Amino acid sequence: MFGKREKKKKNEVKRAIEVNLLDLVPRRIARFEVDEETHLVTIIAPKFKNKWMKKIFEPRLKTSFLKIKLDEIGSSVWMLCDGEKNIKEIGEILRERFHEKIEPCYERLNLFFKQLEEVKFVQFTNLDECLKESGFEDLNQGAST
Repeated sequence: MFGKREKKKKNEVKRAIEVNLLDLVPRRIARFEVDEETHLVTIIAPKFKNKWMKKIFEPRLKTSFLKIKLDEIGSSVWMLCDGEKNIKEIGEILRERFHEKIEPCYERLNLFFKQLEEVKFVQFTNLDECLKESGFEDLNQGAST
C-alpha cells in the first residue's frame, strides 16, 4: 500500500532538437520594475505557483513575490527582449554597448536565456517556426510513433 510508485511512462519519442539560438526572438512575460536612477531591472515573480501552496504559505509571509535584481548587462538584455529583436541582434547591440566586458557574448546569452526560459520569465515568439526550419514538424507527432 505504501510501496514505491512507478512513474507513468509517456508514449513520447525523445529526440534531440536543435534550434539555432541566434534566430529565436525572446519576449518578456514576467512583471518587472526599472530603477529610475540606476536603470537596473528587478524581475518580480510569485514565490508559489501551486494553489494549495499559496493558500498554506502566503498568509505567513511578508510578501508573496520574489524580487530578482539584474546587473547592468542583465538589465540591458531584459530591456531588449521586446518580441521583435532576435538574439543575434541583441548580441550585436550588447557588443556595441559593452565591448569586451560582454565577451564571450553568445555563450553568456545562451546561458542567460536558458535560465530565463526555464523559469518562464521569457518566451520565444518564433520557436515553432524555428523548430519547423530545423526539420521538427510538430511537437505532438512523436507521441503517435
